[in-house]
Amino acid sequence: MSRKRSPLLDRPGAVEADGLDAGVAAHYGSDLREQRALVAGQGFVDLSHRDVVTISGPDRLTWLHALTTQYFEGLKPGTSTTALLLSPTGHIEHVMYGVDDGETFWLHTEPGAAAALVEWLQKMVFMSRVEIAEVSDEYAIIWRPGTAPEGQPLTRSGDDSLGGYEVFLPRAELAGLEGPAAGVWAYEALRIGAGAPRLGLDTDERAIPNEVGWLGVGVHLNKGCYRGQETVARVHNLGRPPRRLVRLHLDGSVDHLPAHGYAVQAGEKQVGFVGSAARHHELGPIALALVKRNVDPAVELQVVAEEQPTVMATQELLVDPEVGLHVRSRL
Repeated sequence: MSRKRSPLLDRPGAVEADGLDAGVAAHYGSDLREQRALVAGQGFVDLSHRDVVTISGPDRLTWLHALTTQYFEGLKPGTSTTALLLSPTGHIEHVMYGVDDGETFWLHTEPGAAAALVEWLQKMVFMSRVEIAEVSDEYAIIWRPGTAPEGQPLTRSGDDSLGGYEVFLPRAELAGLEGPAAGVWAYEALRIGAGAPRLGLDTDERAIPNEVGWLGVGVHLNKGCYRGQETVARVHNLGRPPRRLVRLHLDGSVDHLPAHGYAVQAGEKQVGFVGSAARHHELGPIALALVKRNVDPAVELQVVAEEQPTVMATQELLVDPEVGLHVRSRL
């Protein structure tokens, strides 16, 4: 849960989010209206509950290249990227969304994740000339739709930026932001609609990049060794990851959205779990789920939880069941 309360919660109509997104607004009166405004290129989303970390020093890019799943050597200033840190067995431990400004690599990550990330990175410094700092107290993240204009402060964009860009700005400037604000419910609906997974919500401790569509987005497949590479390469070479990310189109006749962790069943057998869910302004109620690879993509699934009505759902492929060298991965 976030340590900070955004000053934008003082805006009229603001309703605070809960859980992992506590500290910022869920909505400012109507998440559907806010979604439509964002799609039209209007407004911004307060993501100031996310943690911000800086990595500076002359060795930062070669050091990050050796540690992470991404290609950092020769990264030009202003270039945005996504990088993962994996366990020795290839399970995803951290996701870093960042951009280098020529002297410092700026990244943001999930709320509350920076402390563990910085602690692990500090242990890996050894003789490298790098300095790592959490700067969440000084800097915050907002998201804007469209393309960043020239002269915009430090920004990041990529295939997982939902057609917009993230801005690293001094936290003291949050209260003075002008224009309509949208809550994280609107942002999350667009994210789920885009099929972009979120660590800790759409993954569990066993998730590997191949299962959730992060090959090519957060994993560079033509670079040297890094921790966990053996698992990623083996599954990529052979194809058929153990599980696959799907988008569920939920039966709209039920008035509640499934919560994180609800069981996904095919008949009487559990085949996966729900990650995150939202009401999309065009698609209706949708969710991301991680299901077993061998589940028939055409079969109708059920979302089941105690003391809640069962919700029927159809699948939309995000990660091909056969994904590997012969099938191109996609978000």
